[in-house]
Amino acid sequence: MPGDQPDPRDVREVPKATPGALRIGHGYDLHRLELVAPIGPGRPLVVGGVRFEHESGPVSHSDGDALLHAITDAVLGALALPDIGQLFPNDDPSNESTDSRVFLEKASALARDAGWSVGNLDATVILERPKLGSSKGAIREAIATSLGCEVSRVNIKGKTGESVGPVGEGRAIEAHAVVLLVGV
Repeated sequence: MPGDQPDPRDVREVPKATPGALRIGHGYDLHRLELVAPIGPGRPLVVGGVRFEHESGPVSHSDGDALLHAITDAVLGALALPDIGQLFPNDDPSNESTDSRVFLEKASALARDAGWSVGNLDATVILERPKLGSSKGAIREAIATSLGCEVSRVNIKGKTGESVGPVGEGRAIEAHAVVLLVGV
């Protein structure tokens, strides 16, 4: 079916940065949450590279870190590259259980190698529970490390679904991310 597989002709060069140039990317991800194995199909809940002790986790091929997936897509989008699903497909056995930091670090390396640095990242996680508040500092630090930037350039917000829809009912996690890349 068209669109199911990446087009092998969709080979793109990473745009080279010029000093002061700007590129903006947006990323989004959603994962269904279910009871953690061995009771259910969910994996441990990881958000922004930080593991949370929670009864539910994402049903996914990789570790299912929705926040890192959204950020990876934002970086790739800023570079006008194919999305995370095309570059790291969920039907590739080598991506099974992969730590999502690997995907983000590869996308970040593509940007850095082309002369781009992170101006800032603003991301929102929508999750009914657990609350992210006390872990935001650790999440920011983990993301800054993966992006190769100062923590002051990374902002994370947590929201709930207000008991509405799959997120509000605790059945899903969503994440949005916007990244600004600056030519150096």
